Amino acid sequence: MTQRHSYFCPCPRGMEQALADELIEIKTQHSASIHVHNQVPGGVHFSGEMLDAYHVNLHSRIASRVLLRMAHKSYNNENDIYDLTMEQAWEDWFSIHHTIRVDVTAIKSPLRSLEFTTLKIKDAVCDRFRDLCNARPSVDTQTPDIRLVGFLDARNFTLYIDTSGEPLFKRGWRLETGDAPLRENLAAGLLRVAGWKPGMTLFDPMCGSGTILAEAAQMLAGIPPGLHREFAFEKFGNYDEQSWKAIKAAIKIKEVTGAPTIFGSDISGDMVVMTRNNLNKAGIKFEVPLKQIEAQQIQAPPSEIAGIMLTNPPYGERIGVRGDSTLETDELANSFFSSFGTTLKQRFAGWQVFLFTADLTLPKMLRLKEARKTPFFNGALECRLFRFDMVAGFNRREAAKPKES
Repeated sequence: MTQRHSYFCPCPRGMEQALADELIEIKTQHSASIHVHNQVPGGVHFSGEMLDAYHVNLHSRIASRVLLRMAHKSYNNENDIYDLTMEQAWEDWFSIHHTIRVDVTAIKSPLRSLEFTTLKIKDAVCDRFRDLCNARPSVDTQTPDIRLVGFLDARNFTLYIDTSGEPLFKRGWRLETGDAPLRENLAAGLLRVAGWKPGMTLFDPMCGSGTILAEAAQMLAGIPPGLHREFAFEKFGNYDEQSWKAIKAAIKIKEVTGAPTIFGSDISGDMVVMTRNNLNKAGIKFEVPLKQIEAQQIQAPPSEIAGIMLTNPPYGERIGVRGDSTLETDELANSFFSSFGTTLKQRFAGWQVFLFTADLTLPKMLRLKEARKTPFFNGALECRLFRFDMVAGFNRREAAKPKES
């Protein structure tokens, strides 16, 4: 009988439901042996066979990693953690020739030092190898072959081996980034939460280096996010190379034809070039129209049906690229977003507009009332995804307003 494992997929905080939904889709489309379990703040538990880790690493756009649970037990002190780690058959998973790294996170743990706990886990792994073969693996904190992750709560210790390696948001296509780019898995989660699906019109008028556009374009073409990268499980002792090759060989990239449905623009010509390069590196063969234009000047793309606008507008110093260095940042932001709000009202009737930002005053500056606001975290930064429903008739009301003298 094939062995089943327990897994945990961390994700950006706020994206847990979107990740759970995605894992259910991966189960439906690729592997019936995946079972999705409970969501916790910052991730989702699931169980499955070893090959299910291959499927989730390849196909999940929202997970940050796929962690395989090695052990779970209550503890009183660091020695309990050392003993449990020492009991695990690490030699079945990797060899002394592989480099390792250990990371520990904790919530309400009574232990005084996470650094000391991390050291005890590393010592236990190395001591086990030394007892078995009189040698030990080396530590590499930058580019380790194998990552081990410990998690402590008030009473229990859970030990994982990371099947992903580099975090999953590193798709392998990004050539360059602009200032403070969105992580790819956060962009993919925002697309899902916004309700965008391949075939619907999508427009990002402040596209930066093109993260949202590239994620959407890969979805449209059926390109899995992990297609062009390597994973830690390829170094495991139980690595099934034939099955992994078969899983990748089963991928069918779609040929996208017809009128474009994904559009982008940015005030910066350099950003437009960067987006074009990133789309090419992401394997996008179809046309994604891009334009260099200020966000206040944009027009709705040609489409019979109103679409979805999703963007991560710049704020603070990044708005300064819009030109007038004589204005204070707040005044500049107010001026920019006020003008942008007018553009939305006049030119995007029927559209759903989603703006992802850390600036909670954004609706006030746009002079728009949000239909919904959803909290998410971009790393440690608390943000909101604001939804604005641009009803037809906005533009008529705007035109009827008396002009300011």
